[in-house]
Amino acid sequence: MKIICIDNNYGSSALACPTIFLKPETALLKDNKPVYIPDFTESLEYEVEVTIRINRLGKGIAEKFANRYYAEVGLGIDFTARDMQMEACSSGEPWDLCKGFDCSAPISKFIPLTDLGGDVQNLDFRLDIDGKTVQSGNTKDMIFSVDKIISYISRFYTIKIGDILFTGTPSGVGAVSIGNHLEGWLCGRKMLDFYIK
Repeated sequence: MKIICIDNNYGSSALACPTIFLKPETALLKDNKPVYIPDFTESLEYEVEVTIRINRLGKGIAEKFANRYYAEVGLGIDFTARDMQMEACSSGEPWDLCKGFDCSAPISKFIPLTDLGGDVQNLDFRLDIDGKTVQSGNTKDMIFSVDKIISYISRFYTIKIGDILFTGTPSGVGAVSIGNHLEGWLCGRKMLDFYIK
């Protein structure tokens, strides 16, 4: 299975197509297990995102048919070793390690999209840290819609059952510290609830 992530999908970006990066399966962290700050970063930053689970095999998918390839949504956090990323970018090197390290992608359980009204492009979500909201957004504000992303990705990768799509993060990204309590909400439902250690 693949974890497919979208960069710069909220805000005023003028990108002509989605920016894609991948995380390995070992990046997944489930069941609200704690996140341990790794010893190779001094700036571990959160990015809360709506996640999509792919339920069909597909390649070269037309955007108008992309909605047939998912039925469940969830919430995830794309953790980034920001200091490593900045160093890699400044030297023109790839930044896979700063995004794809083990346990860098905590995810919630997936729930039927129909339980949330059925419109993947109208989902409220937010992240609270220690009881304070630090990020909030709605999928209607995406630059590239879920269906457009799936169509675009499928030009390059065959998508498979169980693949997970991280759809991008709104403003408010910041660093975590040991002891922080993170709670992620999707349409009023608590989906994530874990601590930083």
